[in-house]
Amino acid sequence: MGYYARHSKNPTVEAMQMRIERELMRGAGPVAVLKLLQRGEMYGYEMVETLSEQTKGVLGMGQSTLYPMLYNLQAKGLITSRRRQADSGRQRRYYALTKKGARRLASETRQWQALVRAMGALGIDAPREHGASVAKAAPA
Repeated sequence: MGYYARHSKNPTVEAMQMRIERELMRGAGPVAVLKLLQRGEMYGYEMVETLSEQTKGVLGMGQSTLYPMLYNLQAKGLITSRRRQADSGRQRRYYALTKKGARRLASETRQWQALVRAMGALGIDAPREHGASVAKAAPA
């Protein structure tokens, strides 16, 4: 929970949810981008569309969020960029994962997996996809 939500005398639920979402995106966004780039080079708008489609909007972000993140990842040496002509003939800036970025992604992936396991141990599991059956243990 963010500072405002913890210290306000009367924080609104909406304000708390927005702050939590921002904080989660701050941690999840860069890892998601590194994971996308593990597949190969991509340009910005392609990443925006892919993140939105593959995560059903959960990790969707606008270009105004993505580009500062890309600049930050590049400044840290985790990604590189180069301009090249797309299949459409248009010049685009393509981003790629560096070796340092691949090492960071591996480390971050282990941390996220540990977090998911810990939350699962508390009973906060990922919801099952519609139609998936979940076997329940019989009471002892």
